Amino acid sequence: MRHTISILVDNQSGVLSRIAGLFSARGFNIESLSVAETLEPDTSRITLVTSGNPDVIEQVTKRFNNMVNVIEVDDVTHKTRVERQMVLIRVQTNKNTRAEVLRIVDIFRASVVDVGKNNYMLELTGDKEKIGAFIELLTPLGIKEIARTGTVALTRDIQKNNKEN
Repeated sequence: MRHTISILVDNQSGVLSRIAGLFSARGFNIESLSVAETLEPDTSRITLVTSGNPDVIEQVTKRFNNMVNVIEVDDVTHKTRVERQMVLIRVQTNKNTRAEVLRIVDIFRASVVDVGKNNYMLELTGDKEKIGAFIELLTPLGIKEIARTGTVALTRDIQKNNKEN
């Protein structure tokens, strides 16, 4: 089963290495990883995606809570959340393919962020499936290069309608 785990940590060297090491020691592959500062410059959010048995993932996340420099661990897999990735794609273009590339860009609400003599650099933000479909449609047109971020995720703040208030 695929798990998305959000970890707030002190923004210090070595923290990411210790977290990755814990996964490696358990034989888990980190499928996606994203790390950046939060609003507080001394705090970072690590979002990682891995697959594994839910019981073992729970044990690993409990171990995170005992680590120095870990502030909060949240397996958001079963929570209502927004997940996104970003991809940059350099696609080969010529007079015969430019219109088709731009049509696909428009359909996916992507952006052309750079134009070269024989290529466009495209940017798209979306969930894993949207990015996969975008890549699939562009592949026959000649993708030259791809750079893709890891998943980022935040749980949704769902307010229940409370008639007592």
